[in-house]
Formats: sequence, structure tokens, C-alpha cells
Amino acid sequence: MPVSRRHENSLKESSRSDAEVPRIFIICILQELALFVCQVYRKNMTFLDQNIDYSRAKRNVAVLVAAQALLGSQIAMIFVIGGLAGQQLSPNACLATLPISLIVFGSMTTAPWLSPLMQRFGRQAGFFVGAIGGLIGAGIAALALALGSFWLFVFGSYLTGIYMSAQGFFRFAAIDTAPDDFRPKAISYVMAGGLLSAIIGPQLVSILTVDAPDATVMRFFPVYIAVIGLNLLGIVLFLFLDIPVPKATAGSTRHRRSVVQLLTTPSIAVAVICATISYALMNLVMTSTPLAIVACGFAVSDASNVVTAHVLAMFGPSFFTGHLIGRYGAEKIVATGVLILGCAGLVALAGVALGNFFGALVLLGIGWNFGFIGSTAMLATAHSPDERGFVQGMNDLIVFGGVTVASLASGGLMNCSATSAIEGWSAVNIAMVPFLAFAGASLAWLTFCRKSAQV
Repeated sequence: MPVSRRHENSLKESSRSDAEVPRIFIICILQELALFVCQVYRKNMTFLDQNIDYSRAKRNVAVLVAAQALLGSQIAMIFVIGGLAGQQLSPNACLATLPISLIVFGSMTTAPWLSPLMQRFGRQAGFFVGAIGGLIGAGIAALALALGSFWLFVFGSYLTGIYMSAQGFFRFAAIDTAPDDFRPKAISYVMAGGLLSAIIGPQLVSILTVDAPDATVMRFFPVYIAVIGLNLLGIVLFLFLDIPVPKATAGSTRHRRSVVQLLTTPSIAVAVICATISYALMNLVMTSTPLAIVACGFAVSDASNVVTAHVLAMFGPSFFTGHLIGRYGAEKIVATGVLILGCAGLVALAGVALGNFFGALVLLGIGWNFGFIGSTAMLATAHSPDERGFVQGMNDLIVFGGVTVASLASGGLMNCSATSAIEGWSAVNIAMVPFLAFAGASLAWLTFCRKSAQV
């Protein structure tokens, strides 16, 4: 017995020692975030046109970077534990990932009303609504864990989608007060904040669950309490935003283009198509990746490492994507992203060695970054200020509608379309082909339209 107790105490001390690593890591990440925000505030902010309030643009970009990194980490946290909690609460194992799908669905259904709300009352009001939605959603999810209610947990996840939708508008808010030549960089800086959120979120989950006394669903309860705190922090953070409410010009509603007119405008149509395809295909492949890796005989830790590499590849290029867009143009960067997504599929189809999974998912992340940020930059220049709220809401409705469908289709292709995991993984990647071809054709059509207009 004494030996057994000493061994048990040794294991506890080892667990505490391991827990110190993520704590130290979080401190380092927060220090780097502070330095990065300061750099965003100071760098590339010297402009020639004195008619623009540059101090306002500096502050807004810095606030949005911090919000993306800190407040945005709740999405990574919930994506890590949402399926695990759902699996324990669900009456049917097939519904385990439904809470994750409901977050995306919530984001899709929120965008059409949240964007007009921002158009009327300003970005700050919209971001307050998002943070409050995330706060209430986390509170309901925590209550659901305590009560053991799966459907209440699903409802809380849907409300989390309200925050996810608001976060999607950070990239648009970054350009509201920025000069034209700084807009691609502003978008990239805000998206780069997602790199930090992808690291901070999982590390917070590790800290909050490492000393869990049992394996019940209540071990996730502290995570949702932390998410409530992050949303309260976000409400305070958004007080420092200074983005004016758009002023509607006389007759702006009468002269605003209809949905058909907007979607038949080549630059808008292609931007929406490429953003939807980039995001949906990334989600399609990423969702099936852990299933495929484990089914091919690798460990869960291997799947975690591959997904981590993928997330870093998604947001890492954001530090220079804006510079590339400014130099080569958004359309060329989007086309490069589509090509890289195609290369990701080829690497995945070439084999199921661990190196193939790493290579495919890294390329998938880079392709998403180029395709999605490039498409956002294209859309930002394709509409008038009076159409901003309507166009951005329509864009996110379509984009997250595609992501929702991809999220639901991924498991079906992986588990139900073939007789083996390897065949299912191949089906997932082959499914990318027609959509990538469509994106490439749409970019070629846009180039043709512009050349025809110049003749």
C-alpha cells in the first residue's frame, strides 16, 4: 500500500508538472499578443492623405486583432470539447457532432439579420450582440452539462453561433476606417489574430481539464465558465472600437441593387463563389481528417498534431497575405489558393502515410487562407457603402450555408460512401474536384468580363 500510494502521488505530481507547461505557454502567447498588437498599431500606418483619421484606423485594427486572438479562442475551445461532450450526452452516437454543426448553422442564420443591424446601428452594437450571444450560449451549455440535457446543450451551441457570425465580420470592420491601400493588410492582420486564438483556446482547455477528478461530462464545465469570462472581456474590449455608423445617402434604399443584380455582378459573384468553395472544402476535409487518421492505424495524438499543423497553416500566412494581395491583386491570390487546395487533394490521394496527412492538411490550410482572404478583399471593393451591410450579410449567409452542408456531408462521405476508411477518405478528397473546377472557371470568367469591358 505505501508503494502504491507513493506511485499515485508521483503520478499526481507529474500531472501537475505537465499542467505547468501550458500555463507558461499561455503567458508567453499573451506576451507575444501584446507585442503583436503594438506592432499592428505602429507598423504600416504612415500615409500621405491627411483627410483620413489614421489614429482611428490604428486603434480599430489593434482592437480587432486582440478580439480575434482572445475572444475568438472560444470557438477553438468549444470545437475541441463540443463533440466529446455531445458524445457523452447524446442519446444516439450518430448525433455526437450535432452541437458543432449547430454552431455553424447558428452562424449561417445570424448573418442575414446581424449585418443589417450593424449597417443601422454600427459595428460596435453588432459585436456587443455577438458577445452577449456567446455568453448566454456558454451559460446554457454549462447548465446543460449540469443537468445532463443533450438538447439544451444543442440549443446553447446554436447561440454560440451568434458569436461566430459576429466574429466573421471582424475582417470587414477592419477596413471600415482604413485607407484603400491598407485594406488588404488590415484584413490580414485581423485574420492573423486567429493564429493566436487557435493556440490559446486548446491550451486553456488543457489547463482547465488536466486536473479533472473524473471522466464525466462535468469535466468540461470549467471550460464553458471560462468562455463566459472571455465574452465579458470582449464586451469591455469592444468599448474601444471607434467605427462610425454608416450614413445613408438620400435615396440610397431606392438605388440599392437587388439580390439578382448583385449576384450577377461578376466581381461580387466570383468573390462569393470562391469564398464559399474555399471555406466549405477546407471544412469538408478537415472534419474527416481525425477519423481517417485513427482508422488508418495512427494514434489520436497523431490526429491532434496534424490538426494543429493545419490550423497554423490556416492563419500563419495571414501575416503576409495582405502584402501579396496589394502587390499582385486579389484575383491572382485567390487563384493560387484554389490551386493549392487542389494540390492538397492530390497529396491526400497519393497515400495514407502520416506524412501524407501532414502535407495535405498544411496545404489545405494555406489554400484556405489565400482563397478566403483574397475573396474578402475582392468583395470589399465590389459594392457601395450603402450596400455594405446587405452584401456582407448575403455573403456570409451563402458562405456558412456551404460550410454547414460540407460539415454534414463530410461524415457521410467518410463513413457511408465506401466499404473501408481508405476508400472513404479518397471519396472526401475526390469530392473537391468539381468545386475547384467551378472556382477556377469563375475566375476565368471574371478575367474575360474585365477584358471585354476594356475593349
